[in-house]
Amino acid sequence: MGMLSFVAFTLLVAVIAWWSTRKTDEKSSDGYFLAGRSLTGPVIAGSLLLTNLSTEQIVGMNGVSFRDGIPIMAYEVVAAIAMVFTAFVLLPKYLKSGIATIPQFLENRYGKSTKTIVSLLFLLGYAISMLPTVLYSGALAINTMFDIPESLGMDAESTLWVTVWTIGIIGSIYAIFGGLKAVAVSDSINAVGLIVGGSLIPIFGLMKIGDGNVFRGLKTLTTALPEKFDIIGGPDSDVPFWTLFTGMIIVNFYYWGTNQAIIQRALGAKNLKEGQKGLLLAAFIKILGPFIVVLPGIIAFYIFNGDLANADEAYPMVVKAVLPVAFIGFFAAVLFGAILSSFNSALNSSVTLFGLDFYKEYINKNASEIQVVKAGKIFGIVLALFSMGIAPLLYGVEGGIFTYLQELNGTHSVPILAIVIVGIFSKRVSGKAANIAILFSVVTYLITLYVIKPNISFLHLMGILFVLTIIIMFVVSKFYPRETDYSQEYTKQVDIVPWKHLKPVGYAIIAAVIGLYIYLS
Repeated sequence: MGMLSFVAFTLLVAVIAWWSTRKTDEKSSDGYFLAGRSLTGPVIAGSLLLTNLSTEQIVGMNGVSFRDGIPIMAYEVVAAIAMVFTAFVLLPKYLKSGIATIPQFLENRYGKSTKTIVSLLFLLGYAISMLPTVLYSGALAINTMFDIPESLGMDAESTLWVTVWTIGIIGSIYAIFGGLKAVAVSDSINAVGLIVGGSLIPIFGLMKIGDGNVFRGLKTLTTALPEKFDIIGGPDSDVPFWTLFTGMIIVNFYYWGTNQAIIQRALGAKNLKEGQKGLLLAAFIKILGPFIVVLPGIIAFYIFNGDLANADEAYPMVVKAVLPVAFIGFFAAVLFGAILSSFNSALNSSVTLFGLDFYKEYINKNASEIQVVKAGKIFGIVLALFSMGIAPLLYGVEGGIFTYLQELNGTHSVPILAIVIVGIFSKRVSGKAANIAILFSVVTYLITLYVIKPNISFLHLMGILFVLTIIIMFVVSKFYPRETDYSQEYTKQVDIVPWKHLKPVGYAIIAAVIGLYIYLS
């Protein structure tokens, strides 16, 4: 029964995605990479949320909350503030330049070498951290929900290889041959399913604890496990409180403001107004996020008495324990869609970056649009195979996959955010300064985190490095300044009149976040 509803829903999404993209021009790079700049607010919001909300998030964050309680929700809630910042400050600047990728903006601002270094960092980040964690967490969820190791008569780790490769092959076909429009449409359908399905899990979970009454369940849970609901994380927590003002801001501002896989959605906006509406709508929904990505982990802790071998299995175990059988197939299909979505988006962005920033730039300068798209596709296949090879090796990684992912991401998030922000707000900082600062940041971060291993949260380390990286940029520019002041020209490709309700809505979202923290402390 579960398997049947799984297959039916998955096929339905594929048919709708095919039907709605059959008229898009996929041969031009604007059509393939930016959906022809036609996206409206609700589509952007849905695609932003679903690209972000995937199994590594749902499985990984609930794994952390199983172990550590509610402080991990900072990743969700601070995101709302970062999206408001992007809508107010960054998006108007990007759309003014009419860019397709963040590295293009950096090329206009700093020069070719900076663009190449950053493209390389993005690609390495996708290959080593994002694509493998998406595949691993997705495979883990599906294996646990459907008892696949038992039905194949294999152990958990061997089954992981089978599931990872199955998901990877299906995802690659979608991403490499469909382009952004196919990815964005299937995202929007799955987003609805994920938000509905994701909300059912904590509701059914609380009903199970409270004998059919959600509020009684919540009361039982907060009374039994008060320590899990203290939002001010202690020094041993995954998110100590003061990191909210250091690394947490950097992680989120980088992710929602400068990460190609995410911002590509907003760059495809019809005009600035729709882009801002999409970002703020997504920010509002983000505040409700902890209900889906944090609470089930605490419910799991209560139901299983805190006794699970691998904390990353907390979420799929809860789904199996509380969802009626008929729903499990539907929910697994939605999760499967979310896995494909994140995998596709990172793959689609990698193909875009490689095609435009490496192939056309260094390998074949006179390539036609069709050749660029083709070269990108071949690269996508290689990258997909590589990440399918790494993913199963993450089994039982210490501290859970979510923390593994965030730690590795610091390698590129700190320098990229620093050079984008300095690039927007200063006129004199030079390309040479940016390049030196990036190399300093990457090398220092990796050595400090993996060799010196200091006794502070990696989030604080990111905060300190961010400040140092910016200082280095200004110091080096004193000796090697730009020849002329940078001035951004308006390409007139996109209408950049801001949304008239931008300020009141933006301020309301920030007030809501602060209110939530005060209430939960």
